[in-house]
Amino acid sequence: MERRKFLKGAGLAGVLAAGTAPAIVNAQQQIRWRLASSFPKSLDTIYGAAETFSKNVAEATGGKFQISIHAAGELVPAFGVVDAIQQGAIDAAHTAPYYFFGKNEAFAFDCAIPFGMNSRQQTAWMYEGNGMKLLREFYAQFSVVNFPMGNTGAQMGGWYRKPIKSPADLNGLKMRIGGFGGRVLAKMGGLSQNIPAGEIYQSLEKGTIDATEWIGPYDDLKLGFHKVAPYYYYPGWWEGGAQLSLYINDKQWGALSNEYKAIVRQAASDAHVVMQARYDARNPNALKQLIAEGAKLDRFPKSVMDAGFKARNEVYKELNDTNPDWKKIYGDYAKFLADSYQWAPIADGSYDQYMSAQKL
Repeated sequence: MERRKFLKGAGLAGVLAAGTAPAIVNAQQQIRWRLASSFPKSLDTIYGAAETFSKNVAEATGGKFQISIHAAGELVPAFGVVDAIQQGAIDAAHTAPYYFFGKNEAFAFDCAIPFGMNSRQQTAWMYEGNGMKLLREFYAQFSVVNFPMGNTGAQMGGWYRKPIKSPADLNGLKMRIGGFGGRVLAKMGGLSQNIPAGEIYQSLEKGTIDATEWIGPYDDLKLGFHKVAPYYYYPGWWEGGAQLSLYINDKQWGALSNEYKAIVRQAASDAHVVMQARYDARNPNALKQLIAEGAKLDRFPKSVMDAGFKARNEVYKELNDTNPDWKKIYGDYAKFLADSYQWAPIADGSYDQYMSAQKL
């Protein structure tokens, strides 16, 4: 009787203060979701972000909310996750949104666009700018609720069979290039192909393509590209900070309690941070090993960068004239990017420049 009087008088705040909060989580329903990744299990860093997310959700709910992770091809093809979510065939997905620029170029804003934001700028735009708001409005037409869930950081410029000395060397080049970067490469005379990670090496080895980009040293070493295309260029100007995203079917999201929604948001945010931390920690040693095994590391000539930037501007102008979704988001994105570069080079940029010249 005394305990019942206490609970009645204390209210929710009193219950929480008394240390009985787990009862709230335990009262939630048991849920089982299936999440389709666009990546193979062998790429533990990028595929692993979904595993980190699933583990977080399970631990926070005492095992009541379980999310099974399925590699590309197990449930749906790597590039089929948006259709599967719309059809309700899967509950969630982890993917690189720019894979779906063929549906609408505006997908790329949720990942990376050529000469766009770096990883910190992208996160700032999503969480503190208008990025999340604008993308949620855009994704509503695809039955998707999105969350940032991982970033690779600035990517490398890829692997080539022959040296790239000028923009002319890109003319006629057949390159596997993910997402929207291929549209800009085409302006420069290149021929782009969007090939899933598990099929790239064979295409490069057989000569179906002349070059490929993926992410950076850690994954590239695993995939072995340096064995068939030794020229390794940087930076990947089409991916200054490629963000990965968690997609959730809007009906499944709407059916969650507020407590479970909060857990999903926090679990995705943690996975977002962990994924880039893993890349930043593992890329340095992987780069050393690649060079030791014969990779020829070089920076893109300025003429190539300038040609890419010019082509990028031409593509963006065309899209502003033809795609209302692109135009709506790009105006805000471009302003945030321009404002950010009034600050970025001053502190971090100058610090990094000095430190990289020191003997450490």
